[in-house]
Amino acid sequence: MTPTRGQLFLAYLRIGLTGFGGVNAWARQLLVEEKGWLSDQQYAEALGMGQVLPGPNALNCAIAIGARFHGAAGAALACLGLLAGPMAVLVLVAAAYDRYGQLPLVRAVLTGIAAAAAGMVLGTAVKMAVKLRPTPLLWLTGALALGLAMLHVPLPLVLLGLAPLGIWAASRR
Repeated sequence: MTPTRGQLFLAYLRIGLTGFGGVNAWARQLLVEEKGWLSDQQYAEALGMGQVLPGPNALNCAIAIGARFHGAAGAALACLGLLAGPMAVLVLVAAAYDRYGQLPLVRAVLTGIAAAAAGMVLGTAVKMAVKLRPTPLLWLTGALALGLAMLHVPLPLVLLGLAPLGIWAASRR
C-alpha cells in the first residue's frame, strides 16, 4: 500500500513526536507493523542505508522511505514531519533544562530515559533479527560489528571492514 503525501507527513510527524530515545524503533513499529507500508526487509534495507550514510540515521532513513513513495516531495515531507514537532518540543525542553537541569530529580529522570532508550534499540534489533531470520554468517557479521563498536572502532572503519562479509553472507542465502 502506498501512503498519500499527507499520510506520509503525518506518520513522520507522529514518529518524530513519539520517538524520544530513538525514532527507529517507533518508525519500524508504525511503518511495518501498524501501517503495513513496508515489509521488514524493506525497512531493514532503508535503515541499513540510513546508517551507512553520513548524518543522522533516522533522518536518512526517513528521506529514503519518503523518496521511495513520492520522490523528492516525499523525501521533503518525511524530513519535515520528522523534524518539525520535535524541534518545537526541544526548544521548550532546552529552556526548562537550562533552568532546572541541575536538580537531582531531573538528573534521575534523564538517566531513566536513557536506559529506556537503550532498551528500545536492543528490542528493535531483536525483533528485526527474528523476522529476517539471518544465517549464522550474518549473525557473525552482526556480532563482529557489535564487538568492534564496544572497542570504539570508528563506524566508517567497521562498515568498510564488515560490509564485504555482510554482502557476501547475504548473497549466499
